[in-house]
Amino acid sequence: MLCITRHETDPYFNLATEEYVMDHFDRDVFMLWRNAPAIIVGRHQNTLAEINVDYVREHNIPVVRRLSGGGAVFHDLGNLNFTFIAGAAAGNHRNEVDFRRFTQPILDALRGLGVDARFEGRNDLTIDGRKFSGNAEYIHRGRILHHGTLLFSARMADVAAALRPDPAKFDDKAVKSVRSRVTNISEHLTRPMTVLEFRDSLMEYVMTGTPGATLYTLSDADRQAIERLRDTKYATWQWNYGHSPRYNFSRRARTPGGTVEVMLDVVDGVIQEARFYGDYFTRRDPAELASALTGVAHREDDLCRQLTAADADDYFVNISTDDLLGILI
Repeated sequence: MLCITRHETDPYFNLATEEYVMDHFDRDVFMLWRNAPAIIVGRHQNTLAEINVDYVREHNIPVVRRLSGGGAVFHDLGNLNFTFIAGAAAGNHRNEVDFRRFTQPILDALRGLGVDARFEGRNDLTIDGRKFSGNAEYIHRGRILHHGTLLFSARMADVAAALRPDPAKFDDKAVKSVRSRVTNISEHLTRPMTVLEFRDSLMEYVMTGTPGATLYTLSDADRQAIERLRDTKYATWQWNYGHSPRYNFSRRARTPGGTVEVMLDVVDGVIQEARFYGDYFTRRDPAELASALTGVAHREDDLCRQLTAADADDYFVNISTDDLLGILI
C-alpha cells in the first residue's frame, strides 16, 4: 500500500487528486488530507438545494462536487479527511459497498487513543451517539474509492451555517443531506493533541498495521496532471453546479414595488422556463423578461449579465435589477 500525506489545502486540487490516483495507480493507496473551508457535495445532489447561498457568497467558500454519492459536508482545517483506494475484496464480485472494511482501521486507531468510537447506521462513525465521521464510496472498473471525514477540531457553527439551505426554494428528486448531532474527536481524547499530531498518529497506525506499506510523495508529473484535472473539471461551474439533477426553484420576496414570486425549471444547471407572479405593477410584460432568462445558467454572474442586457429595470415599477437578482438566487 502507498501512503500519502497531502499538505495542499485547495479543495479543488484534493478532490482531483482522488480521481487521478484511482485512475493511474495500480497499488492500494491510503491518503490523509485537509481542506481549507469548503462545502463538498455528493455526486447526485442538487448543489443549490444543499448550501446556504448567502453564507457561501459572503464567506467566499468553494463548493466542490465529489465522485461519490451521499450527502453534503463542510470541511475546514479542523477536519481531517482519509481516503482508501483499493481493489474489491476477495469474493466481492458484485462490488458491494462495504463501509466497515475501510472504517475499521480508523476505529482501531481511535480506540488506541482511548476514544470509544463506533460504527453506526449506514456509514457513520460516532462517539457517545454523536457523529464525527461520514463515509462514502465510489466504485469504478473494479476499484473502490472510500473516503470519510474526521471532525477533529472543526468549527461547528460554520458547519451548521454553511449547510442551511431554504427548503422551500427547491422541489427535486436529488439526494438530500441528513443532518445529525455531531462532535469533535478532540473533545474525547485522554491527552491534548493537535489535528496535525492526530494526522501523523493515524498515518503511523495504518502503516504499522499494513504489511508492505510505503510512503509516497506525488511527483511533479503527478501534480501537473492533477492540476489539469482540477482546472478542467473540479474547479468548473459545470461540474459543481451544472451537474445537478433537474429541479424546480421557487422564491417569493417583498420588494419596494410589491411581492414578487419567481418559479424556474432548471435542467443541468440551465433555466428551461421562468415565470413571474405577484401583486406588482409593470411597465412591460414580465413574460418577455422570463423568456429572456431561458437558456441562462442558474448562477449569479450569468443572471446579472442577462438581466442587465434585457433592461430588467424597465419591466416592474419600483423593482430593480438587484431586487430581481436577489429573488432568482
